[in-house]
Amino acid sequence: MDIADLDGIRLHYHIDGDPGGAPVVFSNSLGTDLRLWDKVIARLPKTGLKYIRYDTRGHGLSDSSPAPYSMGTLVRDAERLMDHLGVTNTVFVGLSIGGMTAQGLAAKRLDLVRALVLSNTAARIATREIWAQRIADVEVGGVEALADATMSRWFTSAFRTTEEFRFWRNMMVRTPTEGYIGCCHAIAGTDFYTTTAALRLPTLGIAGSDDGSTPPDLVRETTDLVPGSQFHLIRKAGHLPCVENPDEYARVLTEFIASQAH
Repeated sequence: MDIADLDGIRLHYHIDGDPGGAPVVFSNSLGTDLRLWDKVIARLPKTGLKYIRYDTRGHGLSDSSPAPYSMGTLVRDAERLMDHLGVTNTVFVGLSIGGMTAQGLAAKRLDLVRALVLSNTAARIATREIWAQRIADVEVGGVEALADATMSRWFTSAFRTTEEFRFWRNMMVRTPTEGYIGCCHAIAGTDFYTTTAALRLPTLGIAGSDDGSTPPDLVRETTDLVPGSQFHLIRKAGHLPCVENPDEYARVLTEFIASQAH
């Protein structure tokens, strides 16, 4: 178990791949942890690349601090972890709230990020009113109160009939309440349209055709803010295409990384 103590917050992280390889950093979505990337990392090149993933504050084995969190706090967590590990010029892959972290980090520390993968994310996700209602529901009924509605937005109907589906529902409902609420506040308070439109670095957007949380048009709109960006749609997949279609996800990611001569 790898734990980084970063000025009072301890983040759980894990490193796979080639220890001397070029770094690729992965940031998870709301209600998941670093296991989100298991299937994809298993399909990525074994040499030449070092894969770093971590549990976002309030998720997995990382610490939960009192809510609310700001997006700046989550960006600073990623920044401090990368400084702690001594990595720069990374390909940074973020999904959902992890993709928001990616946008903020690239704007703040371009030395840390040479290329972005914005997966199932946006410059702004939903509205403050929607997030306020979700926060209120969790305060009353815990994360379980959102589980069924969230699962219907996250996964295709076919995937929801599989045995594996239960694992992802369990992962979500076991997210610490404080961490879930804290990250909801961070998303609610984030609008990166102007920030992301100012970025000038290689960017790949990935969307799932059946994503009910960040629909493909929303992901494309954000990706298109960055001049010269690429966009890829994974069909018959929802909010977590790295789970539902890891073969295609890994292939597209590998091609993008290779195109950066990373």
